[in-house]
Amino acid sequence: MTNTVLNTGLAGTTDSDRRLRELVDSYREPLTTYARRLTDGDNHRAEEAVQEAFVRAWRHLDKLTPDQGPVLGWLRRVVHNLVMDGYRTRKARPAEVALDQAADVALADPSDDVDNRVLVEQVLGELWPQHRAALIEVYLHGRSAAEIGASLGVPVGTVKSRVHYALRAARRVLADRTPCAA
Repeated sequence: MTNTVLNTGLAGTTDSDRRLRELVDSYREPLTTYARRLTDGDNHRAEEAVQEAFVRAWRHLDKLTPDQGPVLGWLRRVVHNLVMDGYRTRKARPAEVALDQAADVALADPSDDVDNRVLVEQVLGELWPQHRAALIEVYLHGRSAAEIGASLGVPVGTVKSRVHYALRAARRVLADRTPCAA
């Protein structure tokens, strides 16, 4: 909102118009500064959020009184919510790019991840249960050999040997399943 828009037509103003003008005159600058910080210096988005906050203030002028709480606090919360909603909206939508740049931003093909997941499940399925449990705990859950030994009730050395033999068996299974490059 600009001063020229707010200051035109002052002769026929009502109490609500005067109250809104007072709010804008008092709080436009601090709200715009706050909104600029939230939008990383984007003046357009900051001014848009402040303008929308004043539209909402106009709709709730009867509730914006000092005895209901600080008006600036209410306006700042509205600006904050508007800016955060804008961030969420932009994150939810895919980025728009020019057609000639589409190849640069194309998403990776998830089929490789699916293939790898299936292969890992098949390899794990062919390991002995004790070896499989040790391997899963170390590599998928990130636990140490001491933690695994304590939870399984076996010595640390046993956990280490199970992981060693599980990896060796997994390599053999993978060698049998994947064709060699010629």
